[in-house]
Amino acid sequence: MSGRVGAGRPPAGSCFRKGQSGNPRGRPKSRPAASTSAFDIVVDRTLTVTQGGKPRELKLEEALQQKIYEDAIAGNRAARREVLKMIAKREKWLAAKVPKHRHVERLIEPVDPDNANQALIVLDIAEPGTRSNEPSEEYARLLLRSWAVQAALSRPGRRQLSAKDVSEIKRCTRGPETLRWPAGYQE
Repeated sequence: MSGRVGAGRPPAGSCFRKGQSGNPRGRPKSRPAASTSAFDIVVDRTLTVTQGGKPRELKLEEALQQKIYEDAIAGNRAARREVLKMIAKREKWLAAKVPKHRHVERLIEPVDPDNANQALIVLDIAEPGTRSNEPSEEYARLLLRSWAVQAALSRPGRRQLSAKDVSEIKRCTRGPETLRWPAGYQE
C-alpha cells in the first residue's frame, strides 16, 4: 500500500477498520405519524348555519355534505355522482358492520310509488313518459335517462342480458339508441 493521500484515498487513520460498522449507533428510529392531520382539525370545526330561520351548529364536514346534496338536487351532475359515491360508501360500511347471521324483523309499510317516482325525477334519473297511461296502470309511467341506464350497463360483474332484457331496457329508456351495449351483444 502506498502512503499516498488524495482523491478517493483517505488517510488510513480516518478509515473504519475491517468488520467495524460505519454507523455505530444504528439506523434512527422512525417517528410515529401525527395522530391528526391539519385537514382533520379543519373538518372538525363547527359552523353556525341558519336553516329555516334558526341558527344551528354544524361540523364543517356536515355543512359540506349538505351543500353537495343541495347541488345534486339543483341539477349539478358532479354533485349527483358524489352523492352516489357517498351512498355506495355508506352501504359498504353498513354491510361490513352488519353481522352475517342476525334475526331480521320484517315491517310492512304502505307502498307509495309516487314518492319513489318523485325521487327519481328530482335526481334526474327518470322523467315522466309521454305515452298515456294504460287503463291497467295506476301510476304514471317513467322513462329512465340514458345516462343512468348506461351506468347500469357498464357495471362490472353484471349478468348476461337476454333478448327480453334488452327489449325491456329499450322500452323503458328515453333515447335507447344512444346506449352502448356490453360486449357480446348483437343488436
